[in-house]
Amino acid sequence: MRQHYLALLSMFTCLPAMALTFQTRLESVEWKVEGDQFECRLIQPIANFGSGEFVRRAGEQPTFQLRSNSNVLGAGSATLLAAAAPWQPGRGDINLGTVRMARNGVLFNSSQGQASRLINGLLDGRSTVVRNYAGEAGRSMDVRVLPVKFNQAYADYQVCAAKLLPMNYDQVRQTRVDFPGGGIDLDSSAQARLDIILDFLKADPTVNHIELDGHSDNSGNRLTNRDLSRRRALAVMEYLKRHGVAEEQITLRFHGERYPLAPNNSPANRSRNRRVNIQLDRVTPVEKPVETASDKPLGKAPDAASTAPAQAPAPAATPPLPSRPSSPEGRPSVAPSTVPVALSSQAVAPL
Repeated sequence: MRQHYLALLSMFTCLPAMALTFQTRLESVEWKVEGDQFECRLIQPIANFGSGEFVRRAGEQPTFQLRSNSNVLGAGSATLLAAAAPWQPGRGDINLGTVRMARNGVLFNSSQGQASRLINGLLDGRSTVVRNYAGEAGRSMDVRVLPVKFNQAYADYQVCAAKLLPMNYDQVRQTRVDFPGGGIDLDSSAQARLDIILDFLKADPTVNHIELDGHSDNSGNRLTNRDLSRRRALAVMEYLKRHGVAEEQITLRFHGERYPLAPNNSPANRSRNRRVNIQLDRVTPVEKPVETASDKPLGKAPDAASTAPAQAPAPAATPPLPSRPSSPEGRPSVAPSTVPVALSSQAVAPL
């Protein structure tokens, strides 16, 4: 290993005078592993520049990032290389293509394929090199990530990656479970997909809202299909509730055959249309303001007299009715009354 360090040192001290290279001194090279269930990072700080980082998100393969708060390479394109080590004669650099550089922050994100070849190169003693010719008079500027101590750091990075969730938020936020058999029961594949969603919800409590949309094919009549889509969405909701999801976090809808994924012209397409779409979201809960004592107006407490109910006034005395002479038939004659009479809501039958 000492011979390798000496060879690297001799190579970098023999670089052309016109080339500007950013790298950490060999004796100061270090790797850091950072991460959680959502993302793992393998980082080498680069003196006077920034850092080179392999970033792996849950559910994805690694990419390589170059970071700098002040990009002296400038914007534009740069070449990504897995540069050969000097103690390996006859091996040239591997050109992995060009990358587009930003001005600061994350200067670029490599593809997953490029990152895989860079990792294999570092394990094989190659350096990761980002080369740009944007300097004065086309002067070459290199940023180097060195392979020193990489093997042990990469082993620690793999331990972190083994703890990642199966999917990241972008992958899990819009998914679906299928009902290929045409019924309403969740098969093992559907339950496995729901278990992935449940694991993510437990790991990230900020994801607090779930929308379920049930669908069917067009095999039956519309009412039957609508009911099937409802029962499929209910099956998914009940599974989530049994595993700890609160019902108030779930919105359920059902659409029957209205929104097919594919034309219902083959058994395979009809199988795709029998599904429940699942969408996760982060919803900020609305908190109602709490009324405090300081918010209430201050005033004198009412006395007993003011709180007693008012008594109704006594009814006025009804004046006596005038006498009515009898009619020739022996019945009293009807005279107009001078006292108002309330009208009844019922019809009066004729005499």
